[in-house]
Amino acid sequence: MTDCLFCKIVKGEIPSYKIYEDEKTYAFLDIAEDFYGHTLVVPKKHCRNLLDAEKDDLQAVMLAVQKIAKHYKASGFDGVNILISNEPAAEQCVFHLHVHIIPRKDGENQKLFSFEKKDFDLNEIWQKLKMQ
Repeated sequence: MTDCLFCKIVKGEIPSYKIYEDEKTYAFLDIAEDFYGHTLVVPKKHCRNLLDAEKDDLQAVMLAVQKIAKHYKASGFDGVNILISNEPAAEQCVFHLHVHIIPRKDGENQKLFSFEKKDFDLNEIWQKLKMQ
């Protein structure tokens, strides 16, 4: 894909702060600067998101995510958030599969989730979404 921002980063056409690279994946700091150490892990082969990723590429990405998350834990972080957005309704804005790793420290006051309780009928949701 010639117009893909992340493909250009993988190819070195756009500079990045590389954290990790292997044969199938590339990881770099997110320029959003919203969380300290916010890292993106992408497959080198273009795919839109998790929904159309090939099995081998998805596996390679998740193994890289695990390796980087363990490294961050060993580097003094207390935990990590790992997130994937798929399609615009889920706030995906770059259409190349990418996994967010957000290193976290105990006592941070920066929240990722609001945990605002909704009045959902869990039984109704379960009936609609369960896999047969």
